[in-house]
This record gives sequence, structure tokens and C-alpha cells, in this order.
Amino acid sequence: MTPSLRVAHVITGLGLGGAETMLYQMLANLEQESHPSLVISLGDGGYFAERIRRLDIPVKTLNLQPAFPNPLKIRQLRDWLRDFQPDLVQTWMYHADLIGGLAARLAGQTPVVWGIHNSTLDSNLITPTHFVRWVSARISKRLPTAIIACSVRAQEVHVQLGYPSEKMILIPNGFDLQQFKPNPKFRRDVRNELGIAKTAIVIGMVARFHPQKDYPNFIEAAGLLSATRSDLHYLLCGEGVSSENKRLISWLRKAGLSDHVHLLGLRNDIPRLLNAMDLFTLSSAFGEAFPLVVGEAMATGLPSVVTDVGDSAFLVDRTGLAVPPKEPHALAEAWNKMLAMPLQKRRELGKAARKRIKDHYGIDKITRDYYASYRNLIDAEASASRNEH
Repeated sequence: MTPSLRVAHVITGLGLGGAETMLYQMLANLEQESHPSLVISLGDGGYFAERIRRLDIPVKTLNLQPAFPNPLKIRQLRDWLRDFQPDLVQTWMYHADLIGGLAARLAGQTPVVWGIHNSTLDSNLITPTHFVRWVSARISKRLPTAIIACSVRAQEVHVQLGYPSEKMILIPNGFDLQQFKPNPKFRRDVRNELGIAKTAIVIGMVARFHPQKDYPNFIEAAGLLSATRSDLHYLLCGEGVSSENKRLISWLRKAGLSDHVHLLGLRNDIPRLLNAMDLFTLSSAFGEAFPLVVGEAMATGLPSVVTDVGDSAFLVDRTGLAVPPKEPHALAEAWNKMLAMPLQKRRELGKAARKRIKDHYGIDKITRDYYASYRNLIDAEASASRNEH
């Protein structure tokens, strides 16, 4: 790890999500005595607030409405940053990039690093996030010192939008190999809880109910595959993925899957649930950058079938299969190809998937990469300041 750094992290919110999880895992991997941190959420506390506090890291919540930012709240954010006196401010996601970046500049000359964790946005909707990204692209040459993108695709998309390529730093997401690993007991326990036979095939997905995740694609593919075999179960969990979701239930009925799908809603025991699966899938239609859940499944020893959105296909590489988005026949065919393999071959793919995560994307390595980049940026700014004088 680099010499001591004080870093303030400003994030749009602390709910369950990829960027939020990445921030938490990185902070949990730090020695706080040598790397003091402050976390500021533009929103309320959310899922990770108390978990971060248990790391002895202060968490402040601004309770800001990002679509209608109150100038007094932005001044409060500026004051918090001034009081903490960070060596560097890292912002996470679009609203925090813009609002946190502006507040950091008002607070002083501290280097500001933006964080990009999306590739494309839904082109069928125009939201405040689209506007924030549009504004950010236009001030990105002046406001941030650097921009960390978590995927190649995210970097390419944002350069096309007008973000400066010379400020881009590519650092992928990292994964906790102690938390996510094969565990036969988890597999037995979860299957017993759900009434799934140990010989049944379980295909799973962990994703919130959102157009980005494209549950209709997953369900149509599942209907196609289940029409040809009766030993399949589908394990689905995430915010809104429950029996109370009438739209989801109607899609399942239409596909003839009501008796084959386990809807578990929002869960906090994802390592257990992943172990109950035989294949993992992410069926996203757009927006993914470097999806954490795919790496978590790989670290658990699962082969994956993903849609080619963001860096999903790159992440899976030869340990799984990638198909075009929004093509349920292609997704069903890829599942069928995986399941036609001998069991030993699928297990070998799972072992290769875990090795790929261990070799390239362990959270300890990624944390070192972040802090090495921070140190390089701070040293470069200090050198430039000395040369000016």
C-alpha cells in the first residue's frame, strides 16, 4: 500500500449496488490508521451506511434530492470536506461526480477523481441522470483531475460522449475471494430450504427488478429451455423480485414456469445462494460496466452465461458463454450448450472462473491499484504546482 492518504468518498447513495459494494469492499480492505477515510452519501444511509461505520469510518448523509439539489446542502457538503481536509476526493456515480466534484472545488484545491460505473443508459427514457451525465461531459475537461472507469466499455462510451480520454484511468472492480468461494454446506442448506433436489439443475440470477436487467429475456429463455427438460429450477433474487411483483408473476405464468422458479426478493446472503446454483446468468439489456455479481459468481466457482453488455463477456472470457442481449433463443441455446457438457467439464469451467478472478481481480490488488493511482495524481499535482512557482 502507498504512504498514508486521507481520502473523502462522495457517493450518490449507499443502497445495494455495484459501485456501493465496491466502495465498501475497498474500505474494508484498508488499514484505517494509515489511510483515514470519510464517506458522504448524497442521499440517506442505505444498506451500506452502518456496515461502513462498523469499520470505524465516519459516514455523513446529505439527504439531498439529486434531481433538485439544494444549494444549502451543497454548501454543507463543501464544509464537511473542508473539515476533513482530504488529500483527495473520490466521487462515485454521475450525481456524486457532478455535485461532489463542484463541492470539492469550492472546498479547496484538492484533487478530484470521478468514478464511472455505467456504460450506456436506457435510450427509451430521458431521466435526470441523462441530464447530469450531459452536463458532466461538458465540464469533465476542467473539473476532475482524473476519471476512473471500471470497464473498457464504460471508458469507450464516455469518451464518445465527450469525456477526455487523457484523464481516463481503467481500474476494474475487485472481488472478495474469502466471502465468495465454493461451499458444499451452503449448497445443501439452501437446496433443503427451497425443496430443490440435489440432482436438479439450478440456473440463477441475482439482479434487481429493472429494465436494465431484462427479466423478460431471462423468463422467455427459461420457458424455451424448460419445454425440453423437466429437471430445471430457476433461482432469482434481488429488489422487487418476489411473489408480490404482479408483472413478474404474470410473465412466469405465461411462460409456464410458475412451479419451477424460486423468487427470493432482496437477500443479504448472496454467497449462500450462489452456492446453490449450477449456472449463473446475467441477462442485462444495457448499462452494465463491469458487473460485480458476475465476478462474485465466478469467485464462487460457477460457470456463467451472460449477455454481451459492458465488459461481461470480457470478464467471463473462456470460463463461460456470452450471447447478444435481448435474444432469448440465444440465451436458451447457450444454457443448453452448458448443460449438455459432462458435469466434470462444467466443474472445470467453474474452477477456471475462480482462478481468473483470483489472478486478476482480487479486492486486495484492486484496492492497491486505486491508492497507487491516488498517490500518482497527488504527486503529479504537487510537482506541477512547484513548477508554476
